[in-house]
Amino acid sequence: MLISIDAMLMRSGTSKGVYLSGSDVDVCGVAADVLLPALLGSPDPRQIDGLGGASTTTSKVAIVRPSARPDTDVDYLFGQVDIDSGTVDWSPTCGNVLVGVGAFAIERRMVPVGEETTAVRVHLVNTGAQVLLTVQTPAGVVRYDGDKSIAGVPRSAAPVGVTFTRFAGGATGALLPTGNPIDLVDGVAMSCVDAGVCAMLVRAADVGVTGAETPEHLNENRELLERLEFLRRRAGELMGMGDVADRVVPKVILLSETGIATIRSRYFVPTSCHPAHAVTGAVCVGSALTVPGTIARSVAPAAPVGGHYVIEHPAGLIDIGITAADGLPVGATVVRTARKLFDGRAFADLGAARVGAI
Repeated sequence: MLISIDAMLMRSGTSKGVYLSGSDVDVCGVAADVLLPALLGSPDPRQIDGLGGASTTTSKVAIVRPSARPDTDVDYLFGQVDIDSGTVDWSPTCGNVLVGVGAFAIERRMVPVGEETTAVRVHLVNTGAQVLLTVQTPAGVVRYDGDKSIAGVPRSAAPVGVTFTRFAGGATGALLPTGNPIDLVDGVAMSCVDAGVCAMLVRAADVGVTGAETPEHLNENRELLERLEFLRRRAGELMGMGDVADRVVPKVILLSETGIATIRSRYFVPTSCHPAHAVTGAVCVGSALTVPGTIARSVAPAAPVGGHYVIEHPAGLIDIGITAADGLPVGATVVRTARKLFDGRAFADLGAARVGAI
C-alpha cells in the first residue's frame, strides 16, 4: 500500500530530518509508529527504500503543529527511527532537528512572519522544554543562505538563534535525577544530568580512553561500547527510568580536558559516537558545568559558573551560553543553521506485512 504525505527534508544543525505537519499525520490514516519507519526506509541498514540516511543522525522526524499553549507558537514532537528494527523512540528530543522547526513552521504558515527576523516559540513535546528560535526572514521570506558556519557542516548558511528555557528535568523531573552530583557505578564515577537531554557524564580516562579519539576509533572499540552500554543501563535505573535497553536515553557523554576549549566531549547516541555533537548534549554539558561537584566541573574546574562555554567535539567546536541562577542553569543559548533540501510529497510503501499493524 503506497501513501503520500506533504513533507520537507532539512539539514538541521549537524543532523538531517523529515518534517511533517501534525495535521497531515493525523489524517493520513496510518499510525505514526508505522508511517515514520516506512517513510525513512526502516527496517533496513541502508534505508535504501526511504528518505533516511542510514545513520542515527539522519534517521529523524519532526512532527510540528500549532500549539494550544498561550506562551507557545508550535509544538514539536521528535521521533528517532531505529534503522535496523524500524521502531520509533519518542522519549528523547533532538536539538539539531529543532533548529529547522522555526523555518518549517513559517513555511507552513503556522506562525506570522516578521519583516527581518521571526521569533518562533517552540514547546518540545518529548521533554517539556521551551525554546525560542530566531529565524532570518528578510522581506517576509525565510532565508537559508548566509555566512554562519558550524562545525560538522561543510557550507555556511543563515544563522538561527536557539534559546532554551525550562529545560532541566524534562525526562525525570530533576536536574540531578539521583539527587547526587556524582554516583559510583561498578567502580566508575558518573554524573547523571537531565538538562536538554538526559545523560550520564563520565571521565573518558575512567573507561580507558583519552577522549581525543575519533568517532571511528571509538566505534571500533567493542569492549568500550559494551562497557558504556552496561553503565548506561545502570544509570537509567538510578535515574528512575527503568529498563532503558530499548531506549536511546540516557545518552552517554565522555568528558576530558583540552587546551583549545572549555572542555572536550564525545557524545554517544547512545551506542555509537556522534560525528559532531548534539545541541541538547551541549546544553547538558554546559548545565553540568554550573553545578558544583559534577564530573564536568572536575574536568574543567577553572570554568566559570555560568557564562560562555566552548565544547570541543570531533568535528570542531560548539559555543554555548548558559545563564545560571543560585547555582542552577536556567537558560541556554546557541547559534546554529538549517537548510531546506526538499519540499513536496513523500511516498511510503507500507507493504503487506505493515498493513496489519495499522
